[in-house]
Amino acid sequence: MKQVEDAEILQKFSDEKTRQEAFGLLLNKYQQKIYWHIRRMVINHDDTDDLVQDVFVKVWKNLGNFRNDSQLYTWIYRIASNESITFLNKQKRQNNTPLDEVSQEVVERLVEPSYFNGTEIQLKLQRAILTLPEKQRLIFNMKYFDEMKYEEISEVLGTSVGALKASFHIAVKKIEAFMLNEDIKF
Repeated sequence: MKQVEDAEILQKFSDEKTRQEAFGLLLNKYQQKIYWHIRRMVINHDDTDDLVQDVFVKVWKNLGNFRNDSQLYTWIYRIASNESITFLNKQKRQNNTPLDEVSQEVVERLVEPSYFNGTEIQLKLQRAILTLPEKQRLIFNMKYFDEMKYEEISEVLGTSVGALKASFHIAVKKIEAFMLNEDIKF
């Protein structure tokens, strides 16, 4: 199926008669990307599904006010990123647990067969990514997995390109160090 341009989606969304169709096209185009963007942050499939639903409810409610100041997908990524960070912070507060311990819990869940079925090296990479601070993890995921340009990430996170490059570089160095020094523990 041919991907529809964002401009066409927005045009259809502005018309009450084609609003549902437009939203279906938007979901078809972005839902899977947003799912994996969030999943790499929160790991748990059920939590990810809930967050994806929350993101697209917000998109539905606010798409009529979208001003084209940015690209549609960077706007949706910003919503998804904010929802993921809010979820992780809420989880940390509810458990009254330091983020390091929350990350360790996520790492432990990661090795369960229902959450991960990759190779040992893929697991090691995921564990390394989970050791990063939230913002570095988010930047790394967007650059490495989503293959976004620094300018696009800048739009999503509201951070300068220079700061993003520095954060990504530091994240890569931390991941490299983890990959070279960490023994896999099952």
